[in-house]
Amino acid sequence: MNKTTSVRKTSYMSRTLMLMKRHWIVYLLLAPLVIHLILFSYLPMRGLVIAFQNFSPFLGISGSRFVGWDNFTNILTGRAAPMFWRAFWNTIILSLYGIAFGFPIPIAIAIMFHELRMGKFRNFSQSVLLLPNFLSTVIIAGIAIAFLQPTTGVINHFLVGIGLIDTGIYFLTRPEYFRGIFTFIGIWGGAGFSSLIYLAALTGISSDLYESASLDGASRLRRIWHISLPGIRPTIVVLFILAIGGLMGTDFERALLLQQPVTFPTSDVLGTFVYRIGILQNNFSTAAAAGLMNSVIALVLVVSANYISKKLTETSLF
Repeated sequence: MNKTTSVRKTSYMSRTLMLMKRHWIVYLLLAPLVIHLILFSYLPMRGLVIAFQNFSPFLGISGSRFVGWDNFTNILTGRAAPMFWRAFWNTIILSLYGIAFGFPIPIAIAIMFHELRMGKFRNFSQSVLLLPNFLSTVIIAGIAIAFLQPTTGVINHFLVGIGLIDTGIYFLTRPEYFRGIFTFIGIWGGAGFSSLIYLAALTGISSDLYESASLDGASRLRRIWHISLPGIRPTIVVLFILAIGGLMGTDFERALLLQQPVTFPTSDVLGTFVYRIGILQNNFSTAAAAGLMNSVIALVLVVSANYISKKLTETSLF
C-alpha cells in the first residue's frame, strides 16, 4: 500500500513538473499574483492571534497577555455588543440590497448590449457605463455628495423644480435615505464592469442556436429566455456564490465616505466598526476579534452557497 501510494505521488509530481516546464510562461505571469497573495494575505494571518490577546503595541504579539475568548465575549454580549450587532445587521441589510437590486442589473445590461445591432451606439453606451469603474471610490463619493447637497445639488434642484419638495433636503444626514443612496452608488459604479463578464459568456453561445430559434419563429424575448439565460447560467451561479460570500464585506470605503454620525443607525457596517474600534480607539484586540468573526462567517456562507448550488444546479466553485 505504501509503495503504491509513493508511486502515485511520484507520478503526480512528474506530471506536474512536466506541465510547468511546458507552460512555464503561464506560471511566470502567475508568479507576481502568487507572491502578492502570500505576502499580503497569508503571512499577515499570523497577526490573528491578537484577537485572543489583550494586545499592546508596546509589548508586541509575543509580550501581550493571552485572554482567550474575552474579546469575542465583549463584542457579542459585552460593552461593544450594541455597536457590533448594529453594524452586523446593517452589513447584512446593505449587502442584501446590493444583491437584490445590483445583481440582476449587469445581467440585463449584458443582454441588452448583446441584442443591440447599432455598433456606434453600443460602443458609446458601453464606454459611458464603464467610466465609473475607472474612478476611485473617493471621487464617486465626492460626486454623490455634490449631487445631494441641499442648496447646490442637482437632485434637490430637480425635485424643487418639479414641485415635489419646497426646500432642499440634505439626504446624507437622513438615516432613512442612506441605504438607497449607498446601493444606487454601488450599482452605478460597478454594473458596467460586471456586465462585461456576462457579455463575454454570451458571446460564447453558438450563433446557430439563435438562427435555428429565429427560423422556428421564436421572438427575441423567447430567444433570450430559452438560449441566452440558460447559456450564461453557470456564470450567473458562480458570481452569485461569490456575492453570497461577500455578504459580510460591504464596501468599507463607500460606507466610510458617505456616513455621518447621525446616520450610524443605518450606515455603520462591520468595516467602519472595526476601523473605529481598532484605529480611532486603539482597541486592536476587539477589532481583530470582530474581523476574524466576519471572515469565518463569510467562509461558512461561501461553502454553504457552493454546496447548495452544487446539489441544485451541478455548478459550483469547487
